[in-house]
Amino acid sequence: MMIDGLQCGHFNRESFMELKRGDIGCVTVTCGFWEGTVESLDSLGKWRDLVRENDDLVRIATSRSEIDAIIAGGRTALIMGFQNSNLLEGRIRFVELFAELGVRVLQLTYNNQNELAGSCYETEDSGLARFGREVIHEMNRVGILVDLSHVGNRSTLDAIKHSRKPVAITHANADSLFPHKRNKTDDVIRALVDNGGVIGCAAYRNITGDYFCRTVDNWVEMVARTIEIAGIDHVAIGTDRSHNHEVADYDWMRKGRWTRGVDYGAGSAARPGKVAPPDWFGSFSDLKLVAPAMQRAGFSAADIDKVTYGNWLRVYRDVFPA
Repeated sequence: MMIDGLQCGHFNRESFMELKRGDIGCVTVTCGFWEGTVESLDSLGKWRDLVRENDDLVRIATSRSEIDAIIAGGRTALIMGFQNSNLLEGRIRFVELFAELGVRVLQLTYNNQNELAGSCYETEDSGLARFGREVIHEMNRVGILVDLSHVGNRSTLDAIKHSRKPVAITHANADSLFPHKRNKTDDVIRALVDNGGVIGCAAYRNITGDYFCRTVDNWVEMVARTIEIAGIDHVAIGTDRSHNHEVADYDWMRKGRWTRGVDYGAGSAARPGKVAPPDWFGSFSDLKLVAPAMQRAGFSAADIDKVTYGNWLRVYRDVFPA
């Protein structure tokens, strides 16, 4: 059984069947990027409809006990998450309301600075704002995991300092292994460790690099080197793989409504559009290749369990409602 800390895209029944074939017992899905409150409510409503139509394969989980029960029942547990905090529209009380609707993961910023904090792509990272501190404390109170994947390094350190619960970098890699603005420096990863949090190693080529995408053994080498930085109890999987994304989806993720210009996101002028998944990761069922590759790399069964699902379960237990 595996847990994926983040996926996105247009899920359908085939997507859920792929999760099942990959032995993915639990996954955090992306319900929005730039959307405001009403659009985010609409997204949650559509997710409920989709899950209801595929109840034999998936169910929404809002607690650690629900995750366990859904997996035990042979289904995949879906955790509702957003990759930005626009859904709050500046209202602290909306944190609790969205928690009551089942949201369990919320990223402070996406690709731009906002009212809460600075983004990884800003020239200057402003750090955590006063409103950001208030939101983090409220998220801690109501059981929403703080996601810092696209957040700037200074803001990430501030968020770790102010969070009373473990936080997560759900889908990024170590900058010392593959330099990229989206990846995290070693000091940030070590601060995450002190907080009790987890980094989910990504499989998105633009922030993983061609070498680590070439074979599953190469990708596991990246995981192993990340463990050298963070320790075995703080590294997990967060593939950042997408379902059924087209050009318009990437335009929305990268440009939203904030610009008329060209924005490459994690890409570049040399690699502007959709990039190929890792060579070894053609379908979601290929995640089953990770555990055998870790075994070949010398990991014990206990350590494989921690990376593939146990570390996420610990964080969910510490953050989510019982």
